[in-house]
Formats: sequence, C-alpha cells, structure tokens
Amino acid sequence: MAAPRRLGRKKPVPACPNPLFVQWLTEWRDEAAEKGKKTQFVYQRALRSLRRYPLPLRSGREAAILQHFGDWICHRLDERLERHRAEQGADAPLEAKGGASPSMGGQESDPPSTEHRSPNNPSASQTLLGDLEPRPTRKPRPPRGYIPASRSGGYAVLLALYKDSTSPHSRGFLTKSELQRAAQPLCDKSFTLGDPGNRYTAWASVGTLIRKELVLKTNVPARYSLTPQGLALAQRLVAAEQALISEGQAPESKTPQGTEPTHSAGEEKLRPEPQLLDGTLGPQEAAAGGSGGQRPPDPEFVLRPGQFDIILCVDFIETMGGPAARKQDLLAELRRNAVPFDIRKLHVGDFVWVARERVHPRPGQLHLPPARELALDYVVERKRMADLCGSIIDGRFHEQKFRLHRCGLCHPIYLLEESGLTQHLSLPESTLQQAATSTQVVDGFFVKRTRDLRESAAYLTIMTRHLNSLYGNKTLVSCTKEEAQGRCPLQPNSDSCTLMTFQEFNEGAVKNKAQTVREVFARQLMQISGVSGEKAAAILERYSTPASLLAAYSACPDPESRDKLLSTVKCGKLQRNLGSALSRTLYQLYCSPGPLS
Repeated sequence: MAAPRRLGRKKPVPACPNPLFVQWLTEWRDEAAEKGKKTQFVYQRALRSLRRYPLPLRSGREAAILQHFGDWICHRLDERLERHRAEQGADAPLEAKGGASPSMGGQESDPPSTEHRSPNNPSASQTLLGDLEPRPTRKPRPPRGYIPASRSGGYAVLLALYKDSTSPHSRGFLTKSELQRAAQPLCDKSFTLGDPGNRYTAWASVGTLIRKELVLKTNVPARYSLTPQGLALAQRLVAAEQALISEGQAPESKTPQGTEPTHSAGEEKLRPEPQLLDGTLGPQEAAAGGSGGQRPPDPEFVLRPGQFDIILCVDFIETMGGPAARKQDLLAELRRNAVPFDIRKLHVGDFVWVARERVHPRPGQLHLPPARELALDYVVERKRMADLCGSIIDGRFHEQKFRLHRCGLCHPIYLLEESGLTQHLSLPESTLQQAATSTQVVDGFFVKRTRDLRESAAYLTIMTRHLNSLYGNKTLVSCTKEEAQGRCPLQPNSDSCTLMTFQEFNEGAVKNKAQTVREVFARQLMQISGVSGEKAAAILERYSTPASLLAAYSACPDPESRDKLLSTVKCGKLQRNLGSALSRTLYQLYCSPGPLS
C-alpha cells in the first residue's frame, strides 16, 4: 500500500517583506471600493503583484519594476512614505522583523507539495486519519495599537494637548499656532520647516492622530482637542516618560530645525523640562514657570528691524469681476507707484498690510522656506457710491462694519470713492452721505473720501510709505487673536509692538465660520432699524444671549417695566441712553406672542 501524501506546505509562509506598502495599498483599495471607484481593481492587481515579490522595497520608485505598478501608484507610495517618516522618524523600519505577517492575509497559496514516504520512514507508521488531521494553527497576534515614537510629532501633540486639558485655565482646545508653540519643545522635528528635500513637517502627524480618532478637529479657524482615546494614550505616555526620568533614562533631544538651541555650549544632552511633564501645568502655566502671576506666553516668532518688508495685500475680488479694465487700472497704478503688493483672498476688508519676513535660500533645499507674516493694524474697506448704496439696501453695510470691528485690527478705514453720478442710485445722496458720516462719528472708522480710482491708488501708496516709516524700525512680536484682544495699539515712542499673524487674522475673519450664541445675537440685533454696532455691543454687555434677555423680561413685575428695561443702557463714547422708543421696539420684538402691529 502506497504511503499517503501529506497535503500543504513543506515550509512556513515567509514574512511579508513590504508590510507597510501592503497595508497602504489595502487601505486605498478598500476606500475605493467603499466609494464604488474602479481604481479598486488597479490597487487589487498591484497588491497581488507586490505579495509575490520576495525582496524588500525602499521606495515607491523601486516598485516600478513590478507588474501593475504605474507612475501614479509609485508616486503615491513615495508621498505616503515621506509622511510616515516625518511622523515616525527617518529611521522608521519598512520591513517585517521575522515571523508571518498579518499583511500577507489573502495571499494565494502555492500548489500543494507531495512527499513520498518509504515503509522504513518512522512517520509512515502514522495512520491516514492522523495524516489528514489539520495542524494546530497559531493564534494571530492582536493588532498593536498606535503609539507614537518618543519626541515625534504625534507624541508632542498628544502631550501638549494633555497638558492644556489639565490646566484650570484651559478653554478645552488649542488653535494651530498655540498647539505648535506648546508642542515644539517636546519634538525633535520642526512643526513649521521641513527637512532638506522633504516637504513634510512634524505637523503632518496631526492628520494621523485625527484619522486614528485620538485628536478632534473642530471649527474654523481650527480648534484641536483630545478624544477620550487620545486622553488615555497621552496619560500612558506621560506615565512612561515619568518612569524613565525617575530611573535616570530620559531620552536625548535634538534641536529642531528652524529653532534656536536652548542649551549652553558645554551641554550635550537636553533633559525634558520638569514642568512639561507635570500633569498639573498646562502650556501657558509652564511658560510662566508655574508661578502665581500669569505672564504672556512666549511668541511664536519675532521680526526685528531689517528682517521684514511691508507688503500691501489686495483682495482678489478687487482684480476680477465687473469692468475688467477698471479693475486692472488699480494694479497698474500701484505698479506705477512702485508699491509692493500681493493678490490674495481676504475674508474681511479689501486691503491690508503685512510685515513679511525676508527669507534666504537654505543649503540643500530647492525652494525658499515659507515667509512668516504679521498683519499690521490697518485694514481698508473700499466702496464706490453704487457699492455703498447696494450694501445699505441688502443689509451688508452694518454686517461688514461689525466684522471689521471684530477682525482684531485697531484701525479700520473706509475708503469712499465719490466718482460717478448719484442721481441714478436707489437711495438719495443725502442718505449715503449720512451713512458715511455715521460710520466715522458713531462707529469710529476713519473715512477717506477720494474722487476716483487713481486717487484711491495714490492714498494706498501714501499709506504704504507711512507704514514703512512707522513700523520699519520696530521689533514686531507675533501673537494669536485671543492674545491680541487685550493689547494696546502701537505707541510712537515704543521700540516694539505685538501683531497678529496674518493666518490668524484671515482665518478668524471667515464669514461662514461657526458662530457663538453671542455673535448670532449681535447680528440679530443689528438687523433692527435704529440698532447700530455700538448699541448692539452695549446691549450685549448687559445681556449676552437672548435667554438672559428673556429671563430679565420675565423678572420684571409689570409690562411697563419690561417696556423700559433697556431704555437706560449706556451707548457710545458719550454714554447716552438707548432710549425708550428703541427699548419698546425690542420688548415687542422678543415678547409679543403674535405678529407685530
């Protein structure tokens, strides 16, 4: 009787030599399949080809030798590999370290091998039933959870958000600039500048944290906070770091690219600062050394005299749409006057000036590093008489002034071009002149009247030169929009001033961003005839939400006191009363159960 043949492999399945490439291709295939895209079949064919390849690949470009790997897939693999190295470090391994890899799942099995056994072979004494019994299968290892490497971008972001969450003064989130500033001391890579030949920075790890549901991104401008899973992981990282420090095994830290070293010439190692690992301190308290007095947090960057240029930023709407020749005339006038300007999208205002950092080429880098910018305290809203008339009719006039007041810049300017005839407009000229006067006297804007476009360009030219002389010899310190709210405008005899970054200014002025109840209430009040921005602000000082106003009305003993509830609210620079007529209108609007008469 012939010896039975054993079915199956003679050798164990080899380890997958390219587990990361297999993982990424699998993810892209599944995403394409969920969206019903035909690219899922392209990824599937590439996966099949990659699983048959027995050697490790060092880049997506090397994978071009494989079947079904086109330029697009190779390029995408290289981009993903750059991001992986930015998150995990340049020395992050790409291949498996022995043992079967779960990424090999789904690989087609080889044809079954045969093994002839002689009667003299001891294994031949096994019964046919014993030979056909399945071999015990090894339990698959549970997938390892994501743990960022020490002093990587993800590690620093998690710790910075954790420190902020434990602070008694925490708002529950950090903005992008605040998070970068708090995380930078905990990371060996720069959050703003990439390594030579690599466009990814440590900030790229935030995308991974969001995808793995460890960090939550909300609002516009973005606000970052920890999820419950992220909080648990951050607590584990802090505990592990404290254990290393107690054992005297604190890891070395390197000076991130683009930042100044914080150690003396004789030091070779940097130990993590104790306050950064103290769970009772947040980034702001750590910057203050945990002292009782709160000093301002360290600025993100500082521009000193001679390190920046004053640039006029022109909203792109001013260069397109409408009469094209007239739009280009403005730019031609600015060029003729040698005004340095840049066209970009402004979310509030038509013109704003920035102090742009002068950047220089870096060794080993093809492109110049991005120039940092600070928004100067002057913003211009330009209106022709026809534009002013239209904005008053459709309600944009009050809304634009309200947004200019809230943008964080101290000197809003209304540039009013009085060119053209006014008798063909929907509103009489006296109404337009009254609106312009009210903007200057009541709202506190500086109103500059010009005759035509050429005179407007001349005014912008003069302002640019004036700001050059005003800011050129000052030290400019960056701050966030929250920090800018309590600052003072530039003083003539001061050697420095604090300015918002342009990104903070522009992102904070997004028109359709998520609004608080207070902001919506203010916009609602300003739709009422007779309620200006100052009057709305005065009402908000006393009643910040509709609920608080309705509660005050409910507490009044009789209709007469409700009718006069808001009449004594002080408004404007002269602190005049709101008045009984407007108080009665607001009472009827918010308390009448039926339609208003």
